[in-house]
Amino acid sequence: MDTEELVRRYGEAVARNDFDTMKAMRHPDWHEDWPQSGERIPSHEAYRSIHEDFPGGMPRVDVQQVAGADDRWVMTPSMTIQRIAGSGDAWFLEGLNTYPSGEAYHLVQHLRLRDGRVWRATTYFAPPFAAPAWRASLVVPITPAGTSDR
Repeated sequence: MDTEELVRRYGEAVARNDFDTMKAMRHPDWHEDWPQSGERIPSHEAYRSIHEDFPGGMPRVDVQQVAGADDRWVMTPSMTIQRIAGSGDAWFLEGLNTYPSGEAYHLVQHLRLRDGRVWRATTYFAPPFAAPAWRASLVVPITPAGTSDR
């Protein structure tokens, strides 16, 4: 499988919480960093436990963009449009986590590949916020995440 296909399938596995597929696609030396909270998830087993024990239930993940270099659009099996791009060992995924409470957080994940597997992941989470009124005359509103033409 080429790197584009690997990253696309990995993003789909994350969105479905398909832990077995994620484990198969992760390098034996995989870990994931969450810089905002200062945490490193040192193993797949720890990642799985965190997600399975998440207070209130796991969020729904909608992967909206996978980017590397040259952009190309595809439709996922869940009918979420995402951008697939590039080659090489550095990729970015953009998505939206929607928690059982209805609260939504944008996410960006930087993936690095090694030996045909996901080796490192760094994930950032950010809540949406209203744009300040003072700059309204200087910006153009964009559509909500997942519906723009990026």
